[in-house]
Amino acid sequence: MGLLERVGTLIRANINDLVDRAEDPEKLIKQVILDMENQFIQVKTQVAVSIADQHMLEKKLRENEDTARDWMRKAEIAVDKLEDDLARAALDRFQTSQRLAQSFREQVDDQRAQVETLKGALMKLEQKLDEAKCKRDVLLARHRRSLSLGKAAHAQAILGDNSKSATFDRLKDRVHHSEAVATAEVELLNDDTGERLTRLARDTELDRLLAELKASRGLPEKVD
Repeated sequence: MGLLERVGTLIRANINDLVDRAEDPEKLIKQVILDMENQFIQVKTQVAVSIADQHMLEKKLRENEDTARDWMRKAEIAVDKLEDDLARAALDRFQTSQRLAQSFREQVDDQRAQVETLKGALMKLEQKLDEAKCKRDVLLARHRRSLSLGKAAHAQAILGDNSKSATFDRLKDRVHHSEAVATAEVELLNDDTGERLTRLARDTELDRLLAELKASRGLPEKVD
């Protein structure tokens, strides 16, 4: 069972119902709180790790964007100096950097979604943990009172007083609380872009970029 799935199970747990059905309510609620505290620490750690991964991917994205801009500047310089071969080589590297940047951009988007999912799970688990701690004494007192009422109702039944038993049954109505959390399995996309294009397709695209670059700088399309 994954981390988010375990957290979801804890969040959806109806503490009142668990205590009512437990043979040893005090032991059970202590265990529930302990489980929540352990899962809270794990999710908090995972949030920190995911944020660090996001920053790393964002850094890689910026680096490739900067590299792409640098290769475009070099291509412009080569075109100005009528060095078509050098311009084509620079444009080739420009395209490679752009593809890498796009790959990292997609990974950054996925990582951000994962971070938000984990943050949401952490917040809900913290709320459930606070609820469990606040209800601990109340729930245990309620359980003890229920046992006392049960004994009283049993005694009244023996005496033939059914009205007391009916009152007890009404007092035993449970209040159900339900919450839900979405389980997200977000995987980083790591697409190998280096093999996307065939050499022929890349050469065609390079010719187009070179022509556009020359046109933008007022140079003839071909240099004799």
